[in-house]
Amino acid sequence: MKTKEEHIVLCTKELTIGYRQKKQEKIIASNINLSIQKGKFVALLGKNGIGKSTLLRTLSKVQQPLNGLIELNQKSLTKHTDKELATLLSLVLTERLPESQLTVIELVALGRQPYTNWIDKLAKHDLQKILWAMEQTEVAHLKDHHFYELSDGQLQRVLIARALAQDTEIIILDEPTAHLDMHHTFKVFSLLKRLVTNTNKTIIISTHQINLAVELADELILMNEEGIQSGATDQLIEKDVLSSLFPKEFINFNKKLRQFSINKDN
Repeated sequence: MKTKEEHIVLCTKELTIGYRQKKQEKIIASNINLSIQKGKFVALLGKNGIGKSTLLRTLSKVQQPLNGLIELNQKSLTKHTDKELATLLSLVLTERLPESQLTVIELVALGRQPYTNWIDKLAKHDLQKILWAMEQTEVAHLKDHHFYELSDGQLQRVLIARALAQDTEIIILDEPTAHLDMHHTFKVFSLLKRLVTNTNKTIIISTHQINLAVELADELILMNEEGIQSGATDQLIEKDVLSSLFPKEFINFNKKLRQFSINKDN
């Protein structure tokens, strides 16, 4: 029988995140202790500039921590080689793609690089993974389009398909709906929720779509000036933790409606 500990895919212990500038350190957040279970949809919430992207970049080894420990599958992140990490964790950032003539299927196929041989030749099972990822994200009909021809919503689903083709336990996305309208924002959230349910992957996103996150995420990570709190969404709502996410004079959290709203008294 598996213990609860065996289901923890990513955890941090006394983690400090920030930047090293010359001989000085700029601390963004410290004493971060997270335990993220397999097969959960996790949303990272907080205002602009609070450090959400820094945290995600640190968890994915793009950026080095200032202090503390990050464990992936109960093994220190520093002990995973880059190639090994690429088979365990995939990352979708907000940066624009460099100019190229890549088609959609070629872009999605880049997700198979951790598994292909030295000449990047795709085997039959690689192609199956690519086509499966495109079907899951509903972009198969776009396979021969150049990626620069796509709308923002289509491109975001293609980037998620690339992460799916990489076939990792964990997918981390930084603001995946930043440039999308409400319709496509909801489609991306619904897609991510469905992928967690159907594949048992762990998906972690940062987002400003707080009401959608509260509605659909299994767990929340809340960042503010006081620190970081995390846990199951329902438990955090019950404990009235979400009301501390933003200044109360501007934004309220309605526990009954499970929604944030503007404080009209100010």
